[in-house]
Amino acid sequence: AGFIKSPLSQKRLTQDSVELYCEAIGNPIPEIQWWFEGNDPNETYAQLWDGARQDRVKINATYNLHSTSTVYIANLSVDDSGMYECRASNDPDRNHLSKSPKVKWIRSQANVFVIERPNIIALVNVASGKLILSCNMTAPHASIEGHKWVRGDKLLQEDTEPNTFTSYVIEGKMEEHSGVYDCVYKTSPEVKGQVNISVAPQVVAYKKSEHGNEGDTGVLTCKSPSFPPVAAWTWFKNDREPIINGSGRYIIKSSSNKTELRILKLNIEEDTGDYHCNATNAFGFGGAVVNLRVRSRLAALWPFLGIVAEVLVLVTIIFIYEKRRKPDEVLD
Repeated sequence: AGFIKSPLSQKRLTQDSVELYCEAIGNPIPEIQWWFEGNDPNETYAQLWDGARQDRVKINATYNLHSTSTVYIANLSVDDSGMYECRASNDPDRNHLSKSPKVKWIRSQANVFVIERPNIIALVNVASGKLILSCNMTAPHASIEGHKWVRGDKLLQEDTEPNTFTSYVIEGKMEEHSGVYDCVYKTSPEVKGQVNISVAPQVVAYKKSEHGNEGDTGVLTCKSPSFPPVAAWTWFKNDREPIINGSGRYIIKSSSNKTELRILKLNIEEDTGDYHCNATNAFGFGGAVVNLRVRSRLAALWPFLGIVAEVLVLVTIIFIYEKRRKPDEVLD
């Protein structure tokens, strides 16, 4: 027996993806094949294989106790609409070119409809200290039952209006709210637009002042939570030449939103000072300053040594006083 566990009818938008899952049971374990028939009246079933349609088709199969297979199609186009058929058979002659198999192929089907993605015009406007994000859908493919505004996994706003236009208002400056915002239209299937608030890097130092002991490793860190991500990080010391990763005692580790400068075997005379972390992206640059102070290894001992010195002075005074004091008269 064979059957498709995915929904038997699915709607998708162009540029989306679809995945179908099929399972077959038999003894011996049956083979699973995927076939496709388009909506063109003259088109007949053609077998699908891994890497077909300019490598947009991915097929994975496992044969353990029973057969399972998935077909995944990426970047859908209207031509991908049609009937997808899962076929399973365990007849030894199932793939023979001249012999007819004794056991017929078991078949299960799913219909996929690919709809042209409607165009969404996304804008960001600034007015009176507010950011107004808006989306306007042209030629919707289905009735609209509402909208959602989402940032990452966080739902920001939701309504049940049937309009093609939707907006979301943010109080504050662009630098404070940069990121990717999605406007989701509640249609079948859902349509999503994207509004980007893009700014130059807003760089902040993890700590404005860092302390390290002589001979230890110093760690200076800067971050940029803004969008788009940082394209390049650069470190300077006291506005001199850029620090090169791996040169001397410097090690730099950077990602799209964070950079870290490690200084090995800290030296009081050479390493004390201001370090500048600069970031650039397509919208400009930003930077921050971290002040590094290097202490002697004996710095922690100074309070203790001070107390010892005070005790020694006190004992010395008492000793001298006792020596100079006149001895008591001895009674006859």
